[in-house]
Amino acid sequence: MNSELREKRENIILELMQDPMYVPMKEKELAVFLQVKEDDREEFRKILSEMTISGKIIKTERGKYQKGNERPLNVKVGTFINNAKGFGFVEVEGETEDYFVSAENVNGAFHKDTVEIALLKETKGKRKEARVTKVLERGIKTIVGTFEKSKNFGFVIPDISKLSQDIFVPIERSKGAVTGHKVVVEITDYGKEGKKPEGKIVEIIGHINDPGVDIMSIVKAYDIPVEFPEKVLNQAERVAKEVSEADRVGRKDLRDELMVTIDGEDAKDLDDAVNVWYDEEKELYHLGVHIADVTNYVQENSALDREAKLRGTSVYLVDRVIPMLPHTLSNGMCSLNEGEDRLALSCLMDVDKKGNIVNYEIAESVIHVNRRMSYTQVKKILEEKDETLRKEYGELVPMFERMEELSAILRKKRQKRGAIDFDFPESKIILDKEGHPLDVKPYERNVANLLIEDFMLAANETVAQHFYWLESPFVYRIHENPDPDKMQKLNIFINNLGYYMKSVGKVHRKLSEDEVHPKEIQKLLASIAGTPNEAMISRLALRSMKQAKYSVINSGHFGLACEYYCHFTSPIRRYPDLQIHRIIKEHLRNRFTEERNNHYQEILEEVAKHSSETERRAEEAERETDKLKKMEYMEDRIGNVYKGVISGVTSWGIYVELPNTIEGMVHVTKLPGDYYIYDENLCEMIGEHSGRSFCLGQPVFIRVAGTDRLMKSVEFDLVEDWEDEQGDDEISRKQ
Repeated sequence: MNSELREKRENIILELMQDPMYVPMKEKELAVFLQVKEDDREEFRKILSEMTISGKIIKTERGKYQKGNERPLNVKVGTFINNAKGFGFVEVEGETEDYFVSAENVNGAFHKDTVEIALLKETKGKRKEARVTKVLERGIKTIVGTFEKSKNFGFVIPDISKLSQDIFVPIERSKGAVTGHKVVVEITDYGKEGKKPEGKIVEIIGHINDPGVDIMSIVKAYDIPVEFPEKVLNQAERVAKEVSEADRVGRKDLRDELMVTIDGEDAKDLDDAVNVWYDEEKELYHLGVHIADVTNYVQENSALDREAKLRGTSVYLVDRVIPMLPHTLSNGMCSLNEGEDRLALSCLMDVDKKGNIVNYEIAESVIHVNRRMSYTQVKKILEEKDETLRKEYGELVPMFERMEELSAILRKKRQKRGAIDFDFPESKIILDKEGHPLDVKPYERNVANLLIEDFMLAANETVAQHFYWLESPFVYRIHENPDPDKMQKLNIFINNLGYYMKSVGKVHRKLSEDEVHPKEIQKLLASIAGTPNEAMISRLALRSMKQAKYSVINSGHFGLACEYYCHFTSPIRRYPDLQIHRIIKEHLRNRFTEERNNHYQEILEEVAKHSSETERRAEEAERETDKLKKMEYMEDRIGNVYKGVISGVTSWGIYVELPNTIEGMVHVTKLPGDYYIYDENLCEMIGEHSGRSFCLGQPVFIRVAGTDRLMKSVEFDLVEDWEDEQGDDEISRKQ
């Protein structure tokens, strides 16, 4: 919904509540009185919630709404973050520093609640403090945890480590759960001083020792939808029909062009195909990026579309994929499977030898993928010159070699303008049939990963630029400029190590005088490559950046150093891409009327916001499942000695990352031979008497001391005077 329409609806609500005859009403009563349609109820609920948070209206203890009063300057609204020790912090949007709330000032606030706070008198040199004056909206309605049964009652120990209290459950509301069950408990009473929160069990996930229950507990904790409603599944079955002659009408027929998909070995949702050929006469590379036309099967506002929007993204966990669309579509008719006719949206680009896209066409097409290739196969063909594979895929080898040439050209151009590439290895976790980790190792990008990445980036930029100049409503992928304070801190730190970054002055129109151009960060990363400081500075630079997100306003992409960027290439697994495809097709078919323009103006802001939120949710769930399995892997290796690198330094200890990507902590009290103090400016732990220091990037030997299932963490001890006889970083042996 656009801001103008939202403001109009807010004004209607305010006018009603300002009327002297108005009697406070509950949400449902208000909706009936204002004749809000059933389909608009969710949006109406959001408007009431936002107006409550902003203080324009008040929700009484009985759940009735009335007009609010303007907040004084010393009162703010934010999100309460609980600490297991009883105190908490409040994060206020737009402010870099949060507010400390002591245990006696929490006033019944629960983790993730939206609260109103009054600022307390500031003490010089200390962090800002506040007290919670009112809970505006509860952030958590259900909690996942482990059930413990007593004779006449039970309680749930929350998986969220930040919650200090168990949830009391009356026996009649336990749903037959027994000790050791993982459950979802709905909070019925948030508790007060001296009284525990109370709840009722709404779902039993399974026993804590059953295979897959650990991962499913994380899925439930993040409220990620798993099962598709029957209506959605039925609709997917109905629309998943083979490509017919009628479907091909009006489309560019590219079935005779040689093209491939290149993905991971176990990928099933293949949403992009590519082809490259070189025009000797014009000295141009022709790059075709062909994306599954998912919108042909997922019509706007259908049950499928509403479910896809709700999910926002597919979620890729260590042992499963939770798809945005049912498998009938995601692995079937919308997947660009080998040897099948498929409907697509194609971005056809002519690229010169300097990497400039000199001409392009965006078209609805019908394609036919010749071969389904894996990253490993293409790597072996190009890097290892594997004779068996080169013979098997003989007709494709020349195209792969052209792809490698073009990929290098595009990457060089991107690097020249200042695009930043943080090449931290992702984790590859291999599980057995019971879900236990067999191996954990880094998943490195190879030449095949890079060329697909380069081609997708080119298509995404081309599409974004096209629609920016059309002045069409659109969903952009933006990456805002880093916070100047964080960049200044990074600059001070690297200056101590002999490196520097210059601020841009007036050079770049989108950056102010005290900001840094992405090229400066790129230069910094190049200068530290291969040095002992590489890991340390790379991590600090990454932490200084903001997160990318979706937006209807194009403010550019800092990390890619480009002015126009979007997500066009994965409509099977990302909702913004699906929404963009609809806009593209309406323009191609000359159906983008003023009415459709207004429609997109109304809905896209919410689409961008919700898609960013579901993306964050998916990333957090993926991180949590990885942490869980890494912890489980190290449970069987307690006592082993490994060589690692210090990856983080905090006031409570140092973090060490092993070559297999597993990270653990050495607590400050376990650092040997001295009392250590954390120096925030140098990002070091320094011995008070010895002067010995531990800093980011420093190699150390550690022994696995223990694991914590609740925190999903690994504990290390430092090992002094350990000699690596094998000269191998990945040593692992019992002492």
